[in-house]
Amino acid sequence: MPAPPLPLSEAVRVWTRIAALSFGGPAGQIAVMHRILVDEKRWISEERFLHALNYCMLLPGPEAQQLATYIGWLMHRTKGGLIAGGLFILPGFVSIMILSWLYAALGSVDAVEALFFGLKAAVLAIVLDAVRRIGSRALRNNVMRALAAAAFLAIFFFAIPFPLIVVGAALIGYAASRAGSSAFAGGGGGHGPAGSSAVEPGDTLLGDHVPDHARPNLRWSLRISAILLLLWLGPVATLLLLLGPDDVFSRIALFFSQLAVLTFGGAYAVLAWVAQEAVERFGWLQPGEMLDGLGMAETTPGPLIMVTQFVGFMGAFRQATGLSPMAAGTLGGILTTWVTFVPCFLWIFLGAPFVERLRGNKALSAALAAITAAIVGVILNLAFWFAFHTLFRQQRQFAAGPLDFDLPVLASANLPALVLAAVAIIAIFRLKIGALPVLALCAALGAGYWLVAGANPA
Repeated sequence: MPAPPLPLSEAVRVWTRIAALSFGGPAGQIAVMHRILVDEKRWISEERFLHALNYCMLLPGPEAQQLATYIGWLMHRTKGGLIAGGLFILPGFVSIMILSWLYAALGSVDAVEALFFGLKAAVLAIVLDAVRRIGSRALRNNVMRALAAAAFLAIFFFAIPFPLIVVGAALIGYAASRAGSSAFAGGGGGHGPAGSSAVEPGDTLLGDHVPDHARPNLRWSLRISAILLLLWLGPVATLLLLLGPDDVFSRIALFFSQLAVLTFGGAYAVLAWVAQEAVERFGWLQPGEMLDGLGMAETTPGPLIMVTQFVGFMGAFRQATGLSPMAAGTLGGILTTWVTFVPCFLWIFLGAPFVERLRGNKALSAALAAITAAIVGVILNLAFWFAFHTLFRQQRQFAAGPLDFDLPVLASANLPALVLAAVAIIAIFRLKIGALPVLALCAALGAGYWLVAGANPA
């Protein structure tokens, strides 16, 4: 029998906590959700968490925010999905908006960046912990471990696009299941060896129960899709009609709406394109300012794609007419966030009921399990990327034949970052201190270094 319904007020409290801790890009954010929802609160099983994550990895847009929306919907219907997904965005939206105001007004946010610099070191430890936790439970056998290793090698050393890795893994899992292999067969909630702490489905609040609202309903799917499409594309069409296609607000709405359906593989997969378009085509940013915006997004809670809010802010700040620059920038940032994230809710509410139904299909479940293994390799790649950019000031590209990867320049090692990262790793791995105290400690140490040394440690 399913557990009694979880009070919505409790869900709001938990999702607010998750949102406040959602640093470190998708790896860190997924780690936070996994720790709180699977290990601590026992809302859902390991298998169900990974099943939802697999689907979100296939979608355009920020997978961690979509995973929050999916689980929120699973627990509390549409309202729960809106609350979970909305709260996940809110801290980052507020943080980036404040930093954008400071950046536009002062041209520098060294004091704030020093505070967030300390957070990055703590986030690195959280990301590494995510690889350990998810990998130890998701990789149930040597075949899945080999697939995870292959995914890491493919994306790190050969720069193979993320969607190709996901599709390839899905085909391997599907073919293996059809051939009678049990390598990717579901294992319930426990994905670790005997005695592991993986949560069994029966021990969780939701258990293996399929709520009525999680069953496919074509009428509901069409209705929610129509509402979300109107909320997404209605403002875009209105701006185009009233202001024309050359107005900066029309360009922001149209460009980031297009981006919302092309951001497969997470923020890093499209940031180079965003930077090129924003600098060279639209003239919204000066060269180098995209990195400033990325630094804001990396060191504040929320999805890394929130950097687009800074891009939209600066574009409207510099090009809008008839409004004060700050008011225009604020509207540009709000518009960018709106057209970027409304589609994320559409993908979840439209597809999640059908994905839940696939849990009973062995071949398709095997395909999703294979995607899980590949995702562990991708998260490891993100951990390396984040470590390189946190601990070293420069990277050098190595390209020879099919090989194409970046390595840190050892001479550019950031000593304060190395020290803070070591403190965070010891605190989390050895002393078992919680994420929030470690984040607070490292933020304070980063700000303290700036006050004492008089220089931004980044």
